[in-house]
Amino acid sequence: MRSPAPSPSPAGPLTLSSPAFASNGSIPRQSTCDGVDASPPLAWSNIPAGTVSLALLVSDPDARGFVHWVAFAIDPAAGGLPEGASGVASGFREGRNSFGQIGWNGPCPPSGTHRYVFELLALDVELTVGASLTADQLRATVRGHTIGSARLVGVYRRS
Repeated sequence: MRSPAPSPSPAGPLTLSSPAFASNGSIPRQSTCDGVDASPPLAWSNIPAGTVSLALLVSDPDARGFVHWVAFAIDPAAGGLPEGASGVASGFREGRNSFGQIGWNGPCPPSGTHRYVFELLALDVELTVGASLTADQLRATVRGHTIGSARLVGVYRRS
């Protein structure tokens, strides 16, 4: 684990957004099982001072916390991830989701409208753990190293 590098204080709290959907808005079909299942584009700002890396968890609280994406060792200076970043050599690592796969598997609710929580964690360490890391293992690993967090919620309903 690498030590934090000095960085300027942010102008406000850590924020997470997507150019593809508004907060509490509909996740685009192309990011779901009904489309090409590409991870959505994300953007962040106001990285807390002392942040060395970022981690991202995406889960469905309407399906008992079913995990759709575990990503970590993300460069905070990147400012975001482009659409389809999962599964591509993008300079970050991915863990195992609840489908039992590495990387992004998008929304695919069996019925009704489900919420998907994108949780970005600012960490004061660089994680050097294996790619088969689950969401629970990531949460345990970052305990005591999370110096900021932001959430973005999207919704999806299959037609």
